[in-house]
Amino acid sequence: MRTIITMIIILFMTCVVADSAHTKIRQKRAWIIDSFTIEEECPGPFPYILGTVNLEKKFWLRYILGGSGATMNPKGVLSVNDYTGEVLVHKKVDYEEFKKLLLRLEARDKNDRVDTRLGIEIKILDINDHAPAFSNKYYETTLNESVSQGELVTTVSASDGDDPTTPNGTFRFTVASVTPKTDNVEFYISQNNNTGSVYFKGCLDYEKAKKYTVLIKATDNGDKVQLSSTSTLVLNITDQNNHLPEITGHTGPGKIKERESGVEVLRLQVTDKDRQGSPAWKAKFTLIGNQENYFKIQTDPKTNEGILTVIKAMDYEEQTSKNVSIIVENEEPYFFCKVKTRTSQGLWDVETRSTRSRTGVLILPKPYLVTIAVEDVNDPPEFVPPVRKIMIKENSLVGTLLDTLTVIDPDKTYGNSFHFVKGKDKDNWVSVDSKTGQVSVAKVMDRESPLVNHSTYSVIVYAVNKAQPPQTGTGTLVIYLADENDNVPLLVEDAVSMCLSDEKTMTNITAVDLDLPPYSAPFHYELLEDDQMQGKWKIEPNHGTTVNLVRETPVYAGHYEIKIKISDNQGYGLVQKLSITVCDCSSKPNCHVRSFISQPSLSSSVIMILAFLLLLVILLMTLTLCKKQKKTMILSDDTPGNLIMYNIEMPGTDCKVPSETAHLIQSSVKMSNGIFRQHSMLHNGSTRGSYRQNKYDMKVFSPRTTSESMSRNCAALYINDTYIKKILSKRLDQLQTLEVELCDYEPHCYANE
Repeated sequence: MRTIITMIIILFMTCVVADSAHTKIRQKRAWIIDSFTIEEECPGPFPYILGTVNLEKKFWLRYILGGSGATMNPKGVLSVNDYTGEVLVHKKVDYEEFKKLLLRLEARDKNDRVDTRLGIEIKILDINDHAPAFSNKYYETTLNESVSQGELVTTVSASDGDDPTTPNGTFRFTVASVTPKTDNVEFYISQNNNTGSVYFKGCLDYEKAKKYTVLIKATDNGDKVQLSSTSTLVLNITDQNNHLPEITGHTGPGKIKERESGVEVLRLQVTDKDRQGSPAWKAKFTLIGNQENYFKIQTDPKTNEGILTVIKAMDYEEQTSKNVSIIVENEEPYFFCKVKTRTSQGLWDVETRSTRSRTGVLILPKPYLVTIAVEDVNDPPEFVPPVRKIMIKENSLVGTLLDTLTVIDPDKTYGNSFHFVKGKDKDNWVSVDSKTGQVSVAKVMDRESPLVNHSTYSVIVYAVNKAQPPQTGTGTLVIYLADENDNVPLLVEDAVSMCLSDEKTMTNITAVDLDLPPYSAPFHYELLEDDQMQGKWKIEPNHGTTVNLVRETPVYAGHYEIKIKISDNQGYGLVQKLSITVCDCSSKPNCHVRSFISQPSLSSSVIMILAFLLLLVILLMTLTLCKKQKKTMILSDDTPGNLIMYNIEMPGTDCKVPSETAHLIQSSVKMSNGIFRQHSMLHNGSTRGSYRQNKYDMKVFSPRTTSESMSRNCAALYINDTYIKKILSKRLDQLQTLEVELCDYEPHCYANE
């Protein structure tokens, strides 16, 4: 810095000389005098002569002083005698504010022209007037008592306002005092420039001192006088686990009953010298020899006791007692430190113990042994095996022996006398002998029953012993039913429909069989044709579950009924009737869909009366329309080659029955037939009945009771049915001839008459 200032002064003087050259007045060469020094805070007396500026002069000169300390801050510190050149000091200068004073001295002649310019540097000498100052006057930190010696406690820092290049501006840290003073700890400071790291030697002990107050001193290295200051460090010690917990005893029954769980067995008492409620005091228990997980142990948070509980039922017949060991630790790992030898250099010689540390002596908790007794109680009987599986054919005879159940009593001190009781048996298919445990068929079993799930039927059986209180064992009997060919294939739908067409048409028919393979699909279909149906229908292919019913030749619109024999894979089958509806789909796309639904909720008499009245109304409307229909006929003369125009497709009646009326007639006839068939079945005996098997293995409806009065009603219904059918047949014969369609569509021209 001094070199830089000197260069600036030289440059300034050079600039002045260059500027004076323009005046063309001879002047002396500028030069720099030696530097002066002033000691800061010099007490005086003032003013005193700092020095004299000597110039070689042969004529009179006047001196003028300017710059810092004279005309600039700090003003009034220096002055110069105008005629002698003596530099005078008038007051104190603070080194911490101004470390140097740079001045400019001019010498002027009697004409007030500058003869000489000089630069003066005055250095302020520092004195030890500042003590080291700490960054903080108070420090506070916390350490666990288990921290090992040599651990950093905290770091302090300080600064000194004096010149750091002199002893006045440098300082050192020391520990001035420690409160309380204990024999187990010593604090020391390691310094690095203006910072100091505080460490400790020995062993911290919460029981000896919960808090330390350390006074730290910073002292400078002044030659004449040494100044210092202090800061306070408060070190709080937290209690750690330096005392091992110990199980002192236990309370409780120390025994359990077999098959008992969730019951408290023992309570273990623990002592610990660490601070109550702290993690160093709270107990943590571990069970040894509990591989079967019969027990668990928990800590009572209030008393710090260990609560031993049985969580898995034990069997007296397997073991009458159980030995377990218990160890207790704390939530925090155990740590112990003891000072053996104090040394002046380096760390002290200490002894450490820990349950987890890699250094020092490893401490293992001492196990506490307890014995738990198991008491015998009355055990329930046990089925061997618990689930018994039996295979039997369906439809086996009543009384057939299925199996004999086996039960044992595991008790050693109780008797083994027991009896059997049947539990869940949804349809009472089996009977169980209460003494022998024999299971027999009580009712014919049907594999196709809705109570059977995947060919299995389950029965629950209980075995009850005679002890007090009695105990019950549960067994399951799973009956696998082997299938028999006791069902024939049946049509899924017994009515199909087709559209009227000159081309070959077909529809699907499907059959199902409740039996399993090989007593079910594939089915064989055989069409039984009579003279009227000969060559009109065909089934292809004739094997499978779903086949095609093919109309090979054109037929008229109307209803047809064919007979089909459907046999299963074993040739077991039945002849069934299939109803076919053929209608004109071009005029009515949905004409082949049935337009009525039977209403079984209405009474039979009301339905018959309404149907009969409806038929009479339809017949009257048809006759009226036929009479009122205006005939349109173009008669030809006898000239050969003339065509005769008809309003029907062929000569005959020209009565046109509206398509709506014809459809209503057909539906009504079908409804009437269905109504009388239903009432013939429902009133053939009683309203209640059951299904039975006939000699053809077909399930048919069979009445349970027969009422004489109901028989008379059925006869009356049969007579009415026959009478109405005769009337309808007679009326329909009057409207159309055999195999001639009703006039239910508009006439049209043919290519060839």
